[in-house]
Amino acid sequence: MTGSISLGIPSVRSQEPDVSGRPNTPLLTDRFGRIGRDLRVSLTDKCNLRCQYCMPEEGIDPLPNDRLLNDDEIVRLISIALDKLGIEEIRFTGGEPLLRKGLESIVGQVSHMTNHLGVKPEMSLTTNALGLAKRAGKLKEAGLDRVNISIDSIDREVYAKLTRRDRLKDAVEGAKVAQEVGLTPVKVNAVLMPGVNDDQASPLLAFCLDNGYELRFIEYMPLGPRGSWKRGDMITAEDILDMLEKDFTLTPLGDTVRGTSPAELWGVAEGEHPAGRVGIIASVTRPFCGTCDRTRLTADGKIRNCLFGQSEIDLMGMMRDGASDDEIADRWRGAMWIKKAGHGIDDEGFLQPDRPMSAIGG
Repeated sequence: MTGSISLGIPSVRSQEPDVSGRPNTPLLTDRFGRIGRDLRVSLTDKCNLRCQYCMPEEGIDPLPNDRLLNDDEIVRLISIALDKLGIEEIRFTGGEPLLRKGLESIVGQVSHMTNHLGVKPEMSLTTNALGLAKRAGKLKEAGLDRVNISIDSIDREVYAKLTRRDRLKDAVEGAKVAQEVGLTPVKVNAVLMPGVNDDQASPLLAFCLDNGYELRFIEYMPLGPRGSWKRGDMITAEDILDMLEKDFTLTPLGDTVRGTSPAELWGVAEGEHPAGRVGIIASVTRPFCGTCDRTRLTADGKIRNCLFGQSEIDLMGMMRDGASDDEIADRWRGAMWIKKAGHGIDDEGFLQPDRPMSAIGG
């Protein structure tokens, strides 16, 4: 059964999962043996930056509040994920999650939960860090473990050009305070775009090494404004390594260190800057779909089993219609069961998702 969902952005398909053949297990298992243990929770589709790889300059029409999960609904769905589905890690995303007024309350409530094994989940936050300096301490007290911060350049003019906002000072201050209060390791995410910030690889790594942060480069993915992504123009993992190796000595750390993380990791030898590590998330040129353990909850209560998926499963509607925790959990399992083997970016018929990144959550 399919239908159209009005989102204030291009519609996506709502799909009834075909669960034939699904094994009798409480875990989020798919047809290829992967188990979902990492939950990404989008708290809002709003953002206070307009990054070129994510949003058009005018932004997108945000959803009205009554079409978004409220705080209690978010906490309930996370509780179901932990107690009934085997989730072990929670990542809060957006849009920009710091724009969610109830963020500290949500984190605080989840911090008292354990999963089906009696283990407290790791909680992290992906943020642009605007305003983080004022809230980092409260978030740490509430139970947040660490942060991932988007900083695509340490050059003020380049940062302003890419994000369309002159806010680099705020992002840098947010990272500094997060480090001071113990939201560690602080990880910095960066996307390199040709003709915009493609000269920033080494300066970003030097900045992170000097401050004790872990840098993650993310290949530019087809999740921004429609028609803006061209594979032939993107800066690949190989390109990034070539740039870095001109200024740093890198040693691959291998899959035993990587685990199910999306980032390939390299050790950086001490030189002009302290030793450290750098990662590259090469979703396009070195896909890691075979070890993907992620499931995503959008701000309007839809489950997406893949960042690049063309369909999603509605949980908010059934929750507001009075569904029990067990019924919601079983539908969630069905959503994971139909996950495809890979994202299909290299397939001839690949279509960019109708939702932009800000409406999906990272």
